[in-house]
Amino acid sequence: MPEIVMLITQVLLFLAGGTIVVYTLMSAIRSFVLPRGDNVPLTRIVFRGMMRLFRWRLRKVDTYERRDRIMALFAPVSLLILPVVWLALIVIGYMLMYLAVGAGDVYQSFKLSGSSLFTLGFFVVDVFPVTLLAFTEATIGLGLSAILISYLPTMYAAFSRRETLVTLLEVRADSPPSAAAMIIRAHGVRGLDYLKELWVAWEIWFAEVEESHTSLFAVCFFRSPQPDRSWVTAAGAVLDAAALMSSAIDVPRTAEAQLCIRAGFVAMRHIADFFRIPYNPDPHFPDPISITREEFEDALEQMAAAGVPIKADHDQAWQDFAGWRVNYDTVLLALCELVMAPYAPWSSDRGLQQSVFRLIQDRSKIIGKAV
Repeated sequence: MPEIVMLITQVLLFLAGGTIVVYTLMSAIRSFVLPRGDNVPLTRIVFRGMMRLFRWRLRKVDTYERRDRIMALFAPVSLLILPVVWLALIVIGYMLMYLAVGAGDVYQSFKLSGSSLFTLGFFVVDVFPVTLLAFTEATIGLGLSAILISYLPTMYAAFSRRETLVTLLEVRADSPPSAAAMIIRAHGVRGLDYLKELWVAWEIWFAEVEESHTSLFAVCFFRSPQPDRSWVTAAGAVLDAAALMSSAIDVPRTAEAQLCIRAGFVAMRHIADFFRIPYNPDPHFPDPISITREEFEDALEQMAAAGVPIKADHDQAWQDFAGWRVNYDTVLLALCELVMAPYAPWSSDRGLQQSVFRLIQDRSKIIGKAV
C-alpha cells in the first residue's frame, strides 16, 4: 500500500512539473513567436504586476516630466522581468519532475534543475531518466534566451518605424499635436492638396502599428524619445484632422482622408481588443463623443482666421465630424489612459487622470514663477 501511494505521488509530481513547463513554454511561444496578437495570461500577470508597482511609484510624483522618465522604464523592465519569471517556472517544473524520478530531495532537485537550465554543470546525477530531463531542460533554457535576444531587435525596429512619422508630425502639427494646427500649417505652406500625401502615409502607418502593437504588444508601452510625444496622441491628431477635412473644410472630399480615418479606427480597435478595452463596435451619430460643439466651433474659428475655407453649414459639418469621431473616440481615450500619454488636445486631455495631472503641472509652474 505505501508503494502505491508513493507511485501515485511521483506520477502527480511529474505531471505537475510537466504541466508547469509546457504552460511556460506555450506562454513564451504565444507571446513572442506566434505572428498574431494573443493575450497570454502569464504575460498579462507579469505586466499588470509591474504596472501596479510603477503606479505605486508615481503616487507622489508632481510633474509630468518626472512621471514620463519613470514610465519610460516600464516596458524595458517588464520585458526583462518576463524571462526571469519563465526561467523560475521552468526551474520549479523540472525540480518537481526530478523529485518524481528520484534524483534526490527537494534541495538536490533544485540544484540539479538550476544547473541544467543554465548549463552550469556543477551538479550531475548519472541516471538515464535524470540525464534525459537535464538535456531537455538545458535546451529549453537556451531556447528561451534565444527568443528574447532575437525579438528585442524586432521590437526596437517596430518602435523606430513608428516614431518616424510621430516625430515628423511635430513639424506639421506643433507639439502637442493639434488637428487644427495641422490643417492650418498645410494650408499656409503647401496647400490643402498636400494633405493627400499625408493621409496615404498615415494609412500605411496605422496598418503597421496595428500589426506590431498586437503581435509585439510591449511596443505599445515604449515611450517616445521626447516626453511630449506619443504614438496615441499623434494618431488622434491625424484622425481628427482627417475628420475635419472630410466634414468642415470647404474642399472636395478625398478618398485618401476617409480611408485614413477608417484605417485608423480599425487599427485602434484591434489594439483595444487585444487589451480587452470595451467599446461600441457599431456607433452612430448622435452617440456622444468627448468633443463638445463649442470646441469644434473654436477649431473652425482658428482655421477660418488663418484663411482655411470653412463650410457655411456648421450644423451639418458638426454632424459629419461627430459621425467620424464616434468611431474612434472611446478607444482613443482608453489607449491614452493605458499608456499614460502626455497632454494633447482632443485626446489625452479628455481623461480624468491627465486632467488632474495638467492641473498639478500648471500649479507647479505658477508657484515656480511666483517664487
